[in-house]
Amino acid sequence: RPIVPKLSPNKTVEGFIGGILSASLIGASLWWATPFSFWQAGLISLLITLLGFAGGLCMSAIKRDRGIKDFGAMIEGHGGMMDRIDSLCFAAPVFFHVVRYFYS
Repeated sequence: RPIVPKLSPNKTVEGFIGGILSASLIGASLWWATPFSFWQAGLISLLITLLGFAGGLCMSAIKRDRGIKDFGAMIEGHGGMMDRIDSLCFAAPVFFHVVRYFYS
């Protein structure tokens, strides 16, 4: 079952839920390697995975609007470099500001 068939037909509801849960659990389980507590690491991981998904959808919408299949051809069969890091466009700035706000 595609979650947003017009933007990204290969992203499914099951994959979305599985990805969010597994990334959040991994992030929480690695709390000891961060300045965060267990629960803070879990919540930040959840936030970042949700924003990563939103960033990927946003970049897919931009590509669809412009009629572009891939952002470049640097990685054969996988699109360009932007296709590999499109989820960071929302996740990285928010992570930076959350850490800066709470830990500086």
